[in-house]
Amino acid sequence: MGDRVGAIEAGGTKIVCAVGSDPADLEEVRFSTEDPASTIGRICEFFQSAGDIGAVGIGTFGPAGVDPAQPDTYGRILNTPKPGWKNSDLVTPLRESLGVPIHFDTDVNAAAFGEGKWGAAMGLHTFIYLTVGTGIGGGAIIGGRILHGALHPEIGHLRIPHNLQRDPFAGCCPFHGDCLEGLACGPAIEKRWGCDPRELPPDHEAWHLQAHYLGLAVANLSLTLSPQMIILGGGVMEQIQLFPLVRQELDQQLNGYLNPPEIVPPALGNRAGILGAVALAQQLIA
Repeated sequence: MGDRVGAIEAGGTKIVCAVGSDPADLEEVRFSTEDPASTIGRICEFFQSAGDIGAVGIGTFGPAGVDPAQPDTYGRILNTPKPGWKNSDLVTPLRESLGVPIHFDTDVNAAAFGEGKWGAAMGLHTFIYLTVGTGIGGGAIIGGRILHGALHPEIGHLRIPHNLQRDPFAGCCPFHGDCLEGLACGPAIEKRWGCDPRELPPDHEAWHLQAHYLGLAVANLSLTLSPQMIILGGGVMEQIQLFPLVRQELDQQLNGYLNPPEIVPPALGNRAGILGAVALAQQLIA
């Protein structure tokens, strides 16, 4: 069997399941995220037909119960706005079906872990993975370990300065209005400017405003967690003109107080989450 494991990237719109041991040998399947019972049933069917595996790693949309010492919440998706999924238990039915150890964490923590093992953060011990897309989420590796606490980092809901004269958009977060996610996720850009962000030209003011908000966020993260690197992924960050703009904003925010961390795209691209789930599962059989 070696280090052959199962991996799940559970997203709000799609599920990715994989079996393998490294980026070169994964068998993958993708399908839509439906109701919990049918979705978990399809996951179980895939792994039951995939042959022997030593463990399963899960990276899920959240918020999620990631502390095994909290049995009432561990393995569950918690206060999600996704209809039908609030308090859904992912770990118990998979454990009963497959009979192998399971590592359960957030999708962004998994992506961060994957970038540390095979991607942009190889050789580093303290870094952050921030995804900017339909929502904004972040995972942190501190001293070589995934950061957990009472829950897990909810970087997307950082409160950042909002200049209403420059940007009168009220924000779109259903919980906080103009938190980082409410101002800088993909739907916020679309609602503010009235079109799909991909239709905006590279020199549009939208990207300078976007870089401003991301620069504020990464400055706060730099001062709080002292990362060696911040990886910016997700669909919005496919606008590569954002990277120099964010670096410029970060320099302005830090104002020479400390050296800024590297700001880079994910080396694993959109495979960071599923590869991170593989790496998390391998920890259980090491």
